[in-house]
Amino acid sequence: MSEDKKTLFIDGKEVEYTNEPNLLEVIRKAGLNVPTFCYRPELTQFGACRMCVVEVEYPNGRVMINSSCTMPPEPGINVKLNTQRVRKIRKTVLELLLANHDRECTTCDKSGNCDLQKYSEEYGVRNIKYPTLTEEEMKQIDDMNPSIKRDPNKCILCGACVRACKEFQGHGVLGFANRGSKTVVQPMNGKPLAAVDCVFCGQCQAVCPTGALTIKSDVENVWDEINNKDKKVVVQIAPSVRVAIGEMFGLKPGENTIGKIYAALRKIGFDLIFDTNFTADLTIMEEANEFVERLTKKENLPLFTSCCPAWVRYMETQHPDMLNHLSSCKSPQGMLSPVIKNLLHKYHEGFNSENIVVVSIMPCTAKKYEARRQQLGKPGKYETDYVLTTQEFGRMIKEAGIDFKNLEEEKADSPFGEYTGAATIFGASGGVAEAAARTAYYMVTGENLADNDIKPMRGVDKSNRSKTVELDIKGTKVVVRVVSTLKEAEKAIQEIKNGTANFQLLEVMACPGGCVNGGGQPASCKDAKIKEERAEGLYAEDRELPLRRSHENPDIIRLYNEDLEKPGSHLAHELLHTTYADMFTGSYKDLK
Repeated sequence: MSEDKKTLFIDGKEVEYTNEPNLLEVIRKAGLNVPTFCYRPELTQFGACRMCVVEVEYPNGRVMINSSCTMPPEPGINVKLNTQRVRKIRKTVLELLLANHDRECTTCDKSGNCDLQKYSEEYGVRNIKYPTLTEEEMKQIDDMNPSIKRDPNKCILCGACVRACKEFQGHGVLGFANRGSKTVVQPMNGKPLAAVDCVFCGQCQAVCPTGALTIKSDVENVWDEINNKDKKVVVQIAPSVRVAIGEMFGLKPGENTIGKIYAALRKIGFDLIFDTNFTADLTIMEEANEFVERLTKKENLPLFTSCCPAWVRYMETQHPDMLNHLSSCKSPQGMLSPVIKNLLHKYHEGFNSENIVVVSIMPCTAKKYEARRQQLGKPGKYETDYVLTTQEFGRMIKEAGIDFKNLEEEKADSPFGEYTGAATIFGASGGVAEAAARTAYYMVTGENLADNDIKPMRGVDKSNRSKTVELDIKGTKVVVRVVSTLKEAEKAIQEIKNGTANFQLLEVMACPGGCVNGGGQPASCKDAKIKEERAEGLYAEDRELPLRRSHENPDIIRLYNEDLEKPGSHLAHELLHTTYADMFTGSYKDLK
């Protein structure tokens, strides 16, 4: 072993390591792998499942079995990945998990994407020699909210969801209860998720290796509407979906597939296709105007962005005394739906508020909750009728037999299909603030920023989920705080409450890295780089588009000239703005 580098051995082959936190990362760096259920790079090491055990031979000849996710690398050790002893332990773990698991795989939402199913196949586990779950032992399924389905009969107690909720969002909706064989993961007192302060971000199901936590699907409802001849089904597609859905069809993370998405939507049978980026531009016009007004009057500062529904629900359940800081702007989804239902008839004959069904395709499970907010309609007359996540949309493409990878690119429909680069970057943490800054600068000065790229606002990682950036608007200093995860948002709120906050604008996205890593996207929890590649895909489109500032979008200008008059007008407030309330009453009737 060389003295000027740290090395160990994997199956007898010398491997160099640097600052990897554990053996598992060293193994993966070497191009190898071992199975694991509980390990997620962005979460604390837990070592609960024992699937990643390896045999470690020390230089002194001692041999031990260790979990590779909790053991730090040591120089000179020889790590054996697949000895007979190790394989026997892994197979025993699988058999024990399967014995206590509802094995109706063909009807499980995670079928084909379940780690337990995958490893059982790889290790040839066919017969379970332990007592299995009886019908009487099956626990009740929780699906009383619009976003997440929780099936405790498929939980393997890996704890990934518990850690994600606590470490990303900071308030631990899920936790372990009971002891021994009666241990379960559940919300407080076994209540449904809808009856506790869950924000429906979906990060719990994103890290779940089985079907214990899944997205509550609206796919069949949407198919029914498409096949209903009396309905006109209009769809909108969110910014970050375009750089993630390709992963479900063998494309690289970050590859912009928006042209293929438009083509797939037409083949599926949607009547009109619009882009939520259009109302991301519209959101910036309204929110930048609101920010400039508050800054001028020095009222209700800092302004909080309101695009993230998980963040909005967090404020309503945890800090209702600070709701005056939230922007009154609806999210881009929340803006486009009423614009479609109220104004589309002016541009497309045969479309009216009674026969239009609005479907949105989002990276976010909390958007399903947002669509059912009491401020955004009532049963049977919601502004957004259905929300599909990226995963659900991918499933529809597969059901329709569409060869997505080889589709010819198409364009969105008019008049709500054009967008600028500012709209595209909404999907990445820092993107909303950057887009707002581009237009707010213009509103104040009458000039455009010399450089559209405000790079200090971009990019977050595990060690840097909060950024503070100072902008100079012709002598007026504006400080912007960008945070990713509600845990970081809570820190910013406490700064405001104790009087130490120095920022005037707070952008919050509940999911680590922003919407590119939303709970409805293809799972990225095993590779932290994926969300960075998706974000770069959005910034790449921003650079390539001819228009990069929301106030330059010609269709937005026309919408104001013909219908909305100006940002902040009476009609703009009626269609594009909303109100908030203390929603945590202990009842979940409004979430059905």
